[in-house]
Amino acid sequence: MTNDKPVYRPFPKVPLERRAWAFMIDFLSIWLLSAIALGVLQWLVFLGLWMLLRVIIVERNKGQSLGRWAFDMKVLDPRFKKIPTLVALIKREGILGIASCLAMVGLQYYNLTNGIGMILLCCPLFADCALALADERFQQAFHDQIAQTVIIQSRRGFSLDLRLKKLLAQLQQNMRK
Repeated sequence: MTNDKPVYRPFPKVPLERRAWAFMIDFLSIWLLSAIALGVLQWLVFLGLWMLLRVIIVERNKGQSLGRWAFDMKVLDPRFKKIPTLVALIKREGILGIASCLAMVGLQYYNLTNGIGMILLCCPLFADCALALADERFQQAFHDQIAQTVIIQSRRGFSLDLRLKKLLAQLQQNMRK
């Protein structure tokens, strides 16, 4: 007697701090590249580079952006168990890109001179990502829920966090000698 029901295997979860560090690498690299432009042009350059790095490159690089590659992660469509379609990636990264652009403006122009302005402009990004804390099953942020995507661990990448931990352990061991 065989059981014909499919066996549900959960996707390997990625710790939220690793997701945050991967996002930070992408965010800072795009922010630095867009810093050559000024004013409204900087926003357009930021959003254009965001779509390039987080949509076009992700589609061609097996679901990995620069930050996700550095931390062994990829974006996945859980229904089909493959890289999301271009439309899903545009939805996902459009939401996250606009929230990131507002955070960039808050951090760049209102940082210490107007703390309330900075906090208000960073709130959409914090609210979007805070939903991942509430979703224990898939850890989906708002942009993941809209695009129906998840972030999973991958074997393909640089393992930056593991390499840094190993380097720190070696440094501590050498200091003790």
